[in-house]
Amino acid sequence: MDFRLCRTNYSIAILTLLLSIPLATPQAPGLARQSSSKSSAKSSAPGKASTPDLGTVVDSTYRNTFFGFSYQVPFGWVDRSEDMQDDGDAGKSLVLLAVFERPPEATGDTVNSAVVIASESVSAYRGLKTAADYFGPLTEVTLSQGFKVVNEPFDFSGGANQLVRGDFSKEVGTLTMHQSSVVLLKKGYVVSFTVIGGSEDEVEELLEKLSFSAGSPSRRNPKSK
Repeated sequence: MDFRLCRTNYSIAILTLLLSIPLATPQAPGLARQSSSKSSAKSSAPGKASTPDLGTVVDSTYRNTFFGFSYQVPFGWVDRSEDMQDDGDAGKSLVLLAVFERPPEATGDTVNSAVVIASESVSAYRGLKTAADYFGPLTEVTLSQGFKVVNEPFDFSGGANQLVRGDFSKEVGTLTMHQSSVVLLKKGYVVSFTVIGGSEDEVEELLEKLSFSAGSPSRRNPKSK
């Protein structure tokens, strides 16, 4: 299926991470997430119950009851979710969570680990039927940014949810940036969980912080190519 005509709507999560600076300086004292408790800054308009909300962050745990998942944010990470949310149609695309190990605008000599979770309306992708379909445009854009495929899309355990995961990597000087994207189709939306880390083990640890309301944490990836 060809989704190239819809690329203008494609994956806020991936594009934001790929275009952000992947390297950062050591974190300065006192720099951390903007707050330990964050409620949704936007709410669904009356009569639009199908529009996802932003979720909440309480005690370093992000929860989204609309999609039925939670994410344990690593201690001390910088929360830039509000900065990456615009005033567009939340029913079409929305950044739910964007957290970084260090401020993304800083420069330095280490991979700036990050987690970005976003939702997009399935209607933005003509002909999209499954989570695996989403990896067509996702892989195209990711490869155009210098990444290579490490693991082709594969089924990923998420309790009762059917998830698909793909793994990528990119050489950045003497470093290797590892990226994994997990995709879920639910309630008429594509939900993407995009993780970047400095090693495969770090990516696995970050993904293990993701859990669903009726299920266990996701399993590890197959042996990388």
